[in-house]
Amino acid sequence: MAIAINKQVLASVALAVFALVGCQASENKTTTNASSLSASPAAVVDPDVADPKTLKVALLPDETPSTIIKNNQGLEKYLEEKLGKNVELVVTTDYSSMIEAASNGRLDLAYFGPLSYVLAKTKSNIEPFAALKKDGDTTYQSVIIANTTSGIDSIEKAAGKTVAFGDQASTSSHLIPKSMLAEKGLQPKQDYQEAFVGSHDAVAVAVQNNNAQVGGLSKPIFETLIERKVIDNNKVKVIAESKPYPQYPWTMRSDLNPELKAKIRLAFLDLKDEKVLKPFKADGFGAIDDQDYDVVRDLGKTLNLDLAKLNQ
Repeated sequence: MAIAINKQVLASVALAVFALVGCQASENKTTTNASSLSASPAAVVDPDVADPKTLKVALLPDETPSTIIKNNQGLEKYLEEKLGKNVELVVTTDYSSMIEAASNGRLDLAYFGPLSYVLAKTKSNIEPFAALKKDGDTTYQSVIIANTTSGIDSIEKAAGKTVAFGDQASTSSHLIPKSMLAEKGLQPKQDYQEAFVGSHDAVAVAVQNNNAQVGGLSKPIFETLIERKVIDNNKVKVIAESKPYPQYPWTMRSDLNPELKAKIRLAFLDLKDEKVLKPFKADGFGAIDDQDYDVVRDLGKTLNLDLAKLNQ
């Protein structure tokens, strides 16, 4: 069964992740040390929590919810067959509400962007287990695009213009392109106006319609929008590509039954069905762990971003 969940936007992503990375373990309320386990032998794990009959699988809200759910019916069916469980696809209103849902334990599996994963990890009992793999690699790039009538053919020429980003908790449509602008000496509000439009496809449309002269988004998503003719490549052009960054991770609740966790991991790593993989613009999934995303944490430090204020 596929549904879309709408939640209110969080007043804030709530945590300055880079200040909390070092103390994450001490603040994770769901973590129990060995001594406390031995002191509570009567503790019983709720089987409906550890091994639910229906798995709630959240997909990143980087396009319109109806499109995401429609495109992932193959994934839903595949997981139901492989895991022997009902699967409920979930698309939240935005990245912040997805992070909130994960922190409250309402998602069993969740497909995050790198930054939204880093944010969610600071306050959720989750673990990454697989990332998109394309051409044998689990990295990807962002692009900065410009309206072809704007005369902008380099990042430097974005000065004085409006730059569209997706969600504030997005890696490839905010964090990475903003860092590319900063490398050229351009700072938001000082050198350009920033506009957050919510999703990658909305960024491309805003630039195409000249509501923003420049925009940043995922390279794979941009290429798909061109391929599907959602975007006219005569009206929008790529002016810069980023260096590679770790791909979007799939995560699961750490307190799931170990046997179920092993089956979930295997189901993704063994996935080869091109129809199921097509919405992810991938040819498979590769194993990944939390340390792979330290580069994203370091990127935020470099930008001096106050992540607690991202959604204010």
